[in-house]
Amino acid sequence: MTLPCIADGAQLLTEHFAAVVGQMPDPSGGPAAGQLEHELAEAFGVSHAIAVSSGTAALHAALSACGIGPGDHVLVPALTVVMTVAPLVAIGATPVFVDSDPATLDLDYDDAARKVTARTRAIISVHLWGRMGDPGALTAFAAEYGLAVIEDAAQAAGTERDGQRAGAVGDAGCFSMKDGKILWSGEGGFLLTARRDVAEHAAAFRSHWQPAPPGQTAQSRLATNARLAAPLAMIALANLRRLPALVGLRRAQTRHLLHALKRVPGLAAVAPTTREEWNGFAALLHIDLPNPRGFADHLAQHGVPNSTGSFGLVPCDRRPMFTFSDRPCRGAAEILDRTLAVILTERDTEAALDHYATIIAREAAAWTACGAIPRSAPANQLGTPCRRRPNF
Repeated sequence: MTLPCIADGAQLLTEHFAAVVGQMPDPSGGPAAGQLEHELAEAFGVSHAIAVSSGTAALHAALSACGIGPGDHVLVPALTVVMTVAPLVAIGATPVFVDSDPATLDLDYDDAARKVTARTRAIISVHLWGRMGDPGALTAFAAEYGLAVIEDAAQAAGTERDGQRAGAVGDAGCFSMKDGKILWSGEGGFLLTARRDVAEHAAAFRSHWQPAPPGQTAQSRLATNARLAAPLAMIALANLRRLPALVGLRRAQTRHLLHALKRVPGLAAVAPTTREEWNGFAALLHIDLPNPRGFADHLAQHGVPNSTGSFGLVPCDRRPMFTFSDRPCRGAAEILDRTLAVILTERDTEAALDHYATIIAREAAAWTACGAIPRSAPANQLGTPCRRRPNF
């Protein structure tokens, strides 16, 4: 399987970067962010796009624009990262963690329904690893309970389901452009919305409430500084113009790695639904081995970057700062404990992917042969050490 060749964004950057830098310093920020917003809206098929300094800032602005504030409750998957939840706490709202279905990775809507109260104002859908939940189920649930819908689509640029683009389903869709995302600018983010009022609020919120929405006075309320710097906007614009190729490359990389691992005992590809056009953000495999989380940790130590082993991803309701409940979200824990999500970038060549595949296959075979973890692993991990140490 041969990976597609894509145009290097360096040439586009070279053509435009000097012009942007030549206009600085410019207190207005210049035209780069505005041009990026225009092309983002066109590319994602929405009315409005607002560029901000990070994916976290996009969520913060979206929550404020949807009227979320102190005392409000917001449903959020436990199957997410801290960065999804931090803006909720910053704005004074209370996160209410909802479980996920291990069979689909989607929200457990029965659990969500049990957790709705008179104080619930919104639901956040998180498209972790670029995988998109059922948009029809999400909007129907929100309509039934009168909730705003905010999508954390940080990893989902290019994913669609049932003909709907990730980030364009709810009241606001929030994206990160940090390094490692398919659409990247080093750092940055943006939000998408079909609602003019949400766009105007978010645009004011990112810049100390100026310019203010129509009928309001500039700086008449406290907001924040979350503008996207012009050089970063230009990097984002260059990558946006090759986004279809970048998504195609990531899908091809994921297919290549999963194909190389399809006969490895104890590992099975986690396939998208038949109605989902997944962006292939990370190669996903279900781990059916003893101590699966220990196996992911072990792979990270052997140079295979992955969500749980390299970054210690755990359900957010188990993070020390969020342990409000004595009823853990067990579905989310099962998903994370048994999913190997191999982190990819556009720089991963066929040789690099084949190297990952070789390591994963070798270590899975040794792990299966042992039926446990290697002797070198920490003693507090589950399992019984092998009598014969595998040849790592």
